[in-house]
Amino acid sequence: MHSLSEALAEQAEKGHSPWADARVRFFKNRQAVIGLCLLVFVVVFAVAGPFIARWPIDEIDFMVMGDIARDGGPSFANGHYFGTDDLGRDLFARTVLGTQISLAVGLIGASIAVLVGTIYGATSGYFGGRIDNLMMRTVDILLAIPYMFVLILLLVMFGRSIVLLFVGIGLLSWLDMSRIVRGQTLSLKGREYIEAAQATGVAPRTIIRRHIVPNLLGVVIVYATLLVPGMILSESFISFLGLGVQEPLTSLGALISQGASTMNYGTLWQLIFPLFFFIVTLFSFFFLGDGLRDALDPKDR
Repeated sequence: MHSLSEALAEQAEKGHSPWADARVRFFKNRQAVIGLCLLVFVVVFAVAGPFIARWPIDEIDFMVMGDIARDGGPSFANGHYFGTDDLGRDLFARTVLGTQISLAVGLIGASIAVLVGTIYGATSGYFGGRIDNLMMRTVDILLAIPYMFVLILLLVMFGRSIVLLFVGIGLLSWLDMSRIVRGQTLSLKGREYIEAAQATGVAPRTIIRRHIVPNLLGVVIVYATLLVPGMILSESFISFLGLGVQEPLTSLGALISQGASTMNYGTLWQLIFPLFFFIVTLFSFFFLGDGLRDALDPKDR
């Protein structure tokens, strides 16, 4: 099996741009295009939603408070496009906010995990020997600790801070990334251009930054897109337990939890709309990640 760097080198020798070739392969993949379109839809909803919403996220409509099941359903007449929640607040505005926060958790958390995991894994794989053994045994020990338990413990000890939620999810998710990057680095450090850089006295930090990491971009990009839905699921689970973002802020997980608790009272729309955007967001990243993996997979070149 050829490594990604070898595949890129073969394409360069043929005079073709490997990234252009990957782009063509990506857009030929129907599932990948569907994922991209779904993601664009979700992002447009999250960005344009605040300009469309007619109600603030925390304003209560007392006109529907008498009977939410009868008067609080979706209606364009009163501006509640998705209806209201059990407190009479506009569900459209809150679903927009929930989508924004869930996307932010996924993207920021994945960025932190990719940054830490890439630096750690590339350093471990490049130096090898005792340093590699020590760093990887540390990763093995950390992987043995229940990830969700640690996150819940942090939120209980330091409070339900949205910043802590972002950073905590990212810092607890870099371990698998470091192992993947370390394996790729081991296959790269024996290449001729790495040995040439070492022979000319280039510092290890510079070699890692200029030669190792750029050749890992394909793997890193693919894994990052697959990290995002997992982090959104983690945040949703935490919010479902009531340990996520605090009111008046909300997330899709918190909205789904609220909708599930009131669906027996005839307010099914409180569950349907947040659940719809939650599912669409997850599927968009799953499809996009699979499409990028197929487009960048050197076995298919």
